[in-house]
Amino acid sequence: MVLTLRGFKIHKELLDPTAQEALVEALRNVLKAAPLFRPDTPYGKPMSVRMTAAGTYGWFSDKSGYKYIPAHPNGQPWPEIPSQVLSIWDSVTGLERRPECCLINYYGPDAKMGMHRDHDEADFQWPVVSISLGDAALFRIGNTTRGGKTESIWLQSGDVVVMGGDARLCYHGVDRIRAGSSTLLPKGGRINLTLRVVD
Repeated sequence: MVLTLRGFKIHKELLDPTAQEALVEALRNVLKAAPLFRPDTPYGKPMSVRMTAAGTYGWFSDKSGYKYIPAHPNGQPWPEIPSQVLSIWDSVTGLERRPECCLINYYGPDAKMGMHRDHDEADFQWPVVSISLGDAALFRIGNTTRGGKTESIWLQSGDVVVMGGDARLCYHGVDRIRAGSSTLLPKGGRINLTLRVVD
């Protein structure tokens, strides 16, 4: 089932439990090569999520601002994006162009993500694809400018969101996590994969 909310196409339960487990298994090697880290915001405050990445680029934040970088903070190149992840991109976008970054965010029970939009990429014609694994997250969708009315939806494990077209530059965020709502991750929490064309 595909829901459309303010131009965001939300593929509910696109990934069945077997596909979710296979995806988590594929991510284990990525996390071994590129361990999770907690970046600082430009204001010097640590983010509540931990993150890493796969692909040509990873996303990073520190006092100098938000940016894409070609290597993990430990100096190692980012590992390749797993084929299972790329297959999801292919199925929901139908594009020949593939993402150069798979941002991996881990949300603990108290983590959240403030309202933001993805605008550090070179060309906004390409969509952003978001994959949810683990505990449910209350996803808030806003407007192309800050402020105004917003709408929210619970994203469950296996849901995939496509942000493209007029929705590509809409503000969005995660208000809270419903801890314990999924047994997919042995230690609980939520993993969010965000696929982006960078160049």
